[in-house]
Amino acid sequence: MTMQMMGEVLCNVFSLQNLIFINVGMFIGIIFGAVPGMNGNLAITVFLPFTFQMDSVPALLMLASIYFGSMFGGSISAILINTPGTGAATCTLLDGYPLCQKGQPHRALDTALVASTFGGLVSAFCLLLFAPQLGKLALHFGSPEYFILALFGLSVIASVSGDNPIKGIAAAALGVLVGTIGIDSVSGVPRFTFGNIMLYNGLKMMACMLGLLAVLQMAERVKNGALGKTGKSAAELKKAAADDKFTMADFKRCLGTMTMGSLLGALIGAIPGTGGGIAGYLTYNTAKNNAKPGEQFGKGEVKGIAAPESANNGASAASLIPMLTLGIPGSAVAATLMGAFQMHGLSSGPKLFEDHPIAVYTILVGCVLSQLFMLLQGKYLMGLFVKITHVPYRLLTSCLLVIACAGAYAIANRSFDVKVMIVAGFVGYLIQFFDFPRIPMILGLILGPTAEFYLRNALTIGNGSWTIFIKRPICVVFIILLVLLLAMLNKGNKKEKAQQAEAAKQAKAAAKP
Repeated sequence: MTMQMMGEVLCNVFSLQNLIFINVGMFIGIIFGAVPGMNGNLAITVFLPFTFQMDSVPALLMLASIYFGSMFGGSISAILINTPGTGAATCTLLDGYPLCQKGQPHRALDTALVASTFGGLVSAFCLLLFAPQLGKLALHFGSPEYFILALFGLSVIASVSGDNPIKGIAAAALGVLVGTIGIDSVSGVPRFTFGNIMLYNGLKMMACMLGLLAVLQMAERVKNGALGKTGKSAAELKKAAADDKFTMADFKRCLGTMTMGSLLGALIGAIPGTGGGIAGYLTYNTAKNNAKPGEQFGKGEVKGIAAPESANNGASAASLIPMLTLGIPGSAVAATLMGAFQMHGLSSGPKLFEDHPIAVYTILVGCVLSQLFMLLQGKYLMGLFVKITHVPYRLLTSCLLVIACAGAYAIANRSFDVKVMIVAGFVGYLIQFFDFPRIPMILGLILGPTAEFYLRNALTIGNGSWTIFIKRPICVVFIILLVLLLAMLNKGNKKEKAQQAEAAKQAKAAAKP
């Protein structure tokens, strides 16, 4: 890009019209991301018709900003009400909600906002500077590589299974089983449909997640009473507000984690068919395995929020790389944006940068700028979001039920998904009653079908031979990394058990007269 072109691009980006639409898109994205059941793709689909009469650059900047805003917005509900607004924010609730329960919602949200901005900036700069190169790397990924990558995500099961890995594996297996419902994409044979035509397309993941998280959360509140046995009143939360802020010390603690998550997210996001969810789980798992003494992941650790948020936002802009450079939509959102580009006369593919350099680079620089506006809007709206924690539980539960039902219905505009949500909530209640963890089930539901699909495709390509996974260099590298990861995980579990045993021994010794 020449200096003259750069000057023209900067003038376009900083025009009043483009700045306004970037901020409008960011606000819409945050709201849609924060509402369980809704997401960035839905928001883009809803507002796409409104852009038909707009110029191409401001229209596409607004739609891209909606996507970026929704990635951060998903963490708001995950932290405040233990229900992720988007699938990518599922890992955020592991430490976000416990920190909120400690009376530190501001600190939790600020951590998510800073990590999201950090990851988004890294991702946007990767999109701006390395799009063609990363797009070529993505071409070397086939079904075998995708399968190994999915296994990476499933390896996190052991980290989120608590003290009983067997129960975690069982819950994950149940999630994988639920994910197989519907017509088999390879053979075309219906599986576990029981003659119900509504099940032929499978169960909507978001409807199941709303049931397992939102409905279950409401059931627990009803069971425990108005305030809940573990909940905090508004007075208690206000009392704890003295240390409820994200400090420079927190930033320094999380800097390494955010850097790792952002780079990992950008790399994974550039691979079609992946997403921020996989990147978030992998980063969280790595951060937990490398935890320092005193860091309690799963109990309100700020690094546990920074890791997935930097990763899933790191994957956001990077997920547009294969779409822009190769014409290959790497995700549902990318496919929708690809359609938006075509509607505005910008055909995605290798010649996009040659045919429309000014427009494309204006959009890419605008993606970088949108991350800064996300930080400003997030800080401005933070006080409004935190007020959710002061709402009485009875009222909050009622509102959450309405939002969850509306979100489940909005997925595909059918009441069947509302029924799925209710059944999933009942199943989640039984799982928790028998002390099985929920998160592994959700992880199995998300990654299980992906792993199965790419495994079967890989074996088809290899004529049924498993040697295909050792014949491909990228697969071999991933297998080695997977073995190292599992070894680190085993070592981390032994270390954690040793620390727990030592703490119990010290407590017992202190109790003796």
